[in-house]
Amino acid sequence: MQRGQLREADVVVIGAGPTGLMLATELRLRGVTTIVVEKLQARSEFGKALNIQPRTAEILDLRGLLADAREKAEGAIPGSHYTVAYLPYGPLDTRYPYQMVLPQAELEEILERRFLDLGGDLRRGWNLTDIRQDEDSVTVSGPETLTARYAVACDGGRSSVRKTLGLAFPGTEATEYFTMADIRLGPRGKELPRLTEQQREQRSMRRLRRTEPGGSTANLIPYREAGMFRILYNDQRTTRDDVTREQLVDALHRFYGDDYELQDILYAGRFGDASRQVENYRTGRVFLAGDAAHIHLPAGGQGLNLGVQDAFNLGWKLAAVIAGSMPETLLDTYHAERHPVGARVLENTRGQNALRISDPDHQALGNVLAWLLQIPEANRAMAAMVSGIDIDYGGQGPIGTRLRDFKAGSTWASTAFHTGHGVLLACHEKHLTEARPWSSRVAGLLVDDLPAPGYEAVLVRPDGYICATVPGEDLSTSLLTWFGTPD
Repeated sequence: MQRGQLREADVVVIGAGPTGLMLATELRLRGVTTIVVEKLQARSEFGKALNIQPRTAEILDLRGLLADAREKAEGAIPGSHYTVAYLPYGPLDTRYPYQMVLPQAELEEILERRFLDLGGDLRRGWNLTDIRQDEDSVTVSGPETLTARYAVACDGGRSSVRKTLGLAFPGTEATEYFTMADIRLGPRGKELPRLTEQQREQRSMRRLRRTEPGGSTANLIPYREAGMFRILYNDQRTTRDDVTREQLVDALHRFYGDDYELQDILYAGRFGDASRQVENYRTGRVFLAGDAAHIHLPAGGQGLNLGVQDAFNLGWKLAAVIAGSMPETLLDTYHAERHPVGARVLENTRGQNALRISDPDHQALGNVLAWLLQIPEANRAMAAMVSGIDIDYGGQGPIGTRLRDFKAGSTWASTAFHTGHGVLLACHEKHLTEARPWSSRVAGLLVDDLPAPGYEAVLVRPDGYICATVPGEDLSTSLLTWFGTPD
């Protein structure tokens, strides 16, 4: 940056999807000047993703956003699938043992409103033409030139930032494409499936699944509005051409007979089974998150959740470094923690894709796995992985794992995280007194008991992961390590 040049923002976020808006909201919560640029002129009413996994529901709860999400949810699904086996979420140790069916557009609206309420700056119709960086700043060019301390690419699987920087995106090409459409149906001799009042109250949801002998499958998922559905089907297509009305009518006939009549197409597109991940989530002052960093088959509804969780990990770290309370090295933990999580999602989705192959060897493998996943412990372990509940950033005992929400007096411990601070949960006042010099960055909460037996206190990062325990670590040293010097 030339001497005397002013920065327009601390951070420029490229992309206003769920990942970019989650990150931007986290930054603004801590007072970081943030500009979000987005190529779309207006937020789309439709999006690929539908499912909020349990860990993402917990994240929304940590910021007081879950009530809005549940209000807009179409329903809930009490588990997931790993191709050959059903994975019930009931046995998981979480307050939200289900997938919340929340259209991506609704989540974006919730996050965008929060970002703007926090004083954020969202600029639409903004096509990136260049991005450059030096030792001090990043310059992002488009309809205008913006200079910031950092930039984060949240601009999807075809990321302009990634391509402009010439970053490798190793992995596998798509071999097959699936069709997804939001449609309006009318009855033709059969009553349309729809959510009952009881299902809405219980947040449960039905889907009509059909499978053909050749392996092609379809799911017809009802929305809350009568006659509105999402259809997802696989007809073993090898090209990503446009979806036509005739193709959708043919698919409805093949999978569902003449029960329903296609009245309107609100959105239609295709997605492939490509699987790719950048080698490093950070290059200098530029970070990549969400689909800009990794793409995969959306088996199990993990994609949106993976991106939102990337943003939740990075946001508080960027804010702490920008505020000057933490050293630049903290930012390296973003790649160290999130790259393995992304790699594991790519691995489990590629595994699910392989199990769809219908030759005898793959069928035999699927049969063995289906048998294994009947064992409750194995089934629960797979469910914890797909749901994001078992993410572990490493450490002794509970360190590196998420704090399981628990009742703290008349409220829940999760409410202590609404301000975006770290939290010290302690059974003795002496530990809260020791942490008081960090009070601008760490909230203290006196509790009767902790969900981690045998400990007097746990120190929790702003993203809800435990970073120290007492006994175990020296509390003042841990506060210095994770939250910097005292006020």
